[in-house]
Amino acid sequence: MELAGAGAIVTGGGSGLGEASARALAARGAKVCVLDLARSKGAEVAASLGGDAFFADADVSSEASVQAAVRQAVEHFGALRILLNCAGVAVGLRTVGKDGPHPLAAFERVVRVNLIGSFNAIRLAAAAMTTNPPDPNGERGVIVNTASAAAFEGQIGQAAYSASKGGVVGMTLPIARDLASAGIRVCTIAPGLFDTPMLAGLPEPVRASLGASIPFPPRLGRPSEYAALACAIIENPMLNGETIRLDGALRMAPR
Repeated sequence: MELAGAGAIVTGGGSGLGEASARALAARGAKVCVLDLARSKGAEVAASLGGDAFFADADVSSEASVQAAVRQAVEHFGALRILLNCAGVAVGLRTVGKDGPHPLAAFERVVRVNLIGSFNAIRLAAAAMTTNPPDPNGERGVIVNTASAAAFEGQIGQAAYSASKGGVVGMTLPIARDLASAGIRVCTIAPGLFDTPMLAGLPEPVRASLGASIPFPPRLGRPSEYAALACAIIENPMLNGETIRLDGALRMAPR
């Protein structure tokens, strides 16, 4: 799909992988809706993109707020052709810890944002995409989701996070098959250790140690590298139903 002129929604676009992706899409001529919570920097990111970019205050796990953002994107851009799901949260809690069993509410929150939120955005964006006229390749839309290497090698304390991201991986192929007849492609990126706000609060020696654990390149991934892959997926019509690891050959140890 051609990025120039295409209307796109980036969830979690106010920081990290989402912000980098919003900037990469805009730099390639796409028209971007930065979707994030009101307390995020999403409005600032959208304003910095200029052009047709705008901010949508929405919680990905809320049907009403995402539906409103999709409707606004269609009205603003004329059509929605790209969805990039980057919104996510994480907790680090053992199944049974010093304070007892893993709080169920914490597990539910992570699954609700990362997995249910991703599916919520997918289903609503895809419904809008089905009304688009096909492009010269017969495409009406492209959806790119974010999983994690933790979907495959979850570490100690990552039960909730790994379950949510494993769910994203698991639904990628069936959703791609569901939407194939409508000319909508679906892929997922599973990043390893990236320099995002989730790791920003760690001491520098810890961050350096994490980077050194990656076979090559021995450093934390850059959000711009994630964004470059997302753009490549959108532009390559043969990529569909696939989960791509972006991790420098990292395989996560138990801790």
